Amino acid sequence: MAASTPSPTPGPGRPARHGAFHRLTVAAVDRLTDDSVALTLAVPEELRAEYLHAAGQHLTLRRTVPGGTEVRRTYSICSPAPDPAGPGPQRLQVGVRLVEGGEFSTFAHKEVAAGDVLDVMVPAGRFVLEPAAAPAAGHYAAIVGGSGITPVLSIAATLLAARPDARFCLVRSDRTAASTMFLEEVADLKDRYPDRFQLVTVLSREEQEAGLPSGRLDQERLTGLLPALLPVAEVTGWFLCGPYGLVVEAEKALGELGVVRTRIHEEVFHVEDASAPAPAAATAAPAHGKVTARLDGRSGTWPIQDGESLLDTVLRNRADAPYACKGGVCGTCRAFLVTGEVRMDRNFALEAEETEAGFVLACQSHAVTEEVEIDFDR
Repeated sequence: MAASTPSPTPGPGRPARHGAFHRLTVAAVDRLTDDSVALTLAVPEELRAEYLHAAGQHLTLRRTVPGGTEVRRTYSICSPAPDPAGPGPQRLQVGVRLVEGGEFSTFAHKEVAAGDVLDVMVPAGRFVLEPAAAPAAGHYAAIVGGSGITPVLSIAATLLAARPDARFCLVRSDRTAASTMFLEEVADLKDRYPDRFQLVTVLSREEQEAGLPSGRLDQERLTGLLPALLPVAEVTGWFLCGPYGLVVEAEKALGELGVVRTRIHEEVFHVEDASAPAPAAATAAPAHGKVTARLDGRSGTWPIQDGESLLDTVLRNRADAPYACKGGVCGTCRAFLVTGEVRMDRNFALEAEETEAGFVLACQSHAVTEEVEIDFDR
């Protein structure tokens, strides 16, 4: 979502053409746990520049299910980021955890095999850390839950390899040892960087032979735990990733410990309706509203139909508009509000600095004024 420095700039992989999909071949499918797999995607030479990415960015995968419905799902890249000055990655890897009733995750677990071809959007996302922008002797930390390890694995591996003066502390929470994704990859980081990589594991439903007692990582527990692990005030950037509840509790703990908001970067992977804040109160929409949208250097103006989000209006006229989850979580549809006023129902993707700067989520935004202009190219 945001850079490790205060500016929420996109990573180097963000292409000029938004929302572009390409057909990539599945090079391997590796089972991580009983309910998670890693998909490795081969990137042909002619597309490698388009798949340059910063550590922490994600890919959107697309398929059409029987009946013609299009399904899109976003998965973080867990492989280290390539040199931004290089030709781009030969392979990309994402982790997919099985979700009960999930159309794409079930497909990935039961049907996808090496040699298959998938529709894959170019990298996106601002939950990134770029080693070149990291200060000398920077100290970073992450608090993750479950599959929230995937972008942080890329962030930690990329940073530690590129910056021999950097340190990284990872606090991860999982249900059980058997459900822990990328166990070997994280252990490998500990072996390679024993003096610079600190790992703390908490299991919520299983006791460990050594280490911390089991239980959830809530605000109270984190407030007591973090100062015992590392010098909280000296941490340059905090990366929080996982279920909504964990991210909120971690943010509260860091606030209580005096961490300034600009050092905290968040990405929510799953939002339970019961725990999420209610949508913003409805504001009467204009009777004859219209939206002007700029996308990939071209602009258009279209009428807004009753109840439509700005994204839905644009999609009726520009099928290439960028989106993935349509739930306010992934941030793929981020746009700059040029003129007019909108009501944004929910926001789990944009940080405070971004909304204050004028960015909105098109999938959650509804026009309040008769004319609204947004820019996907900013």
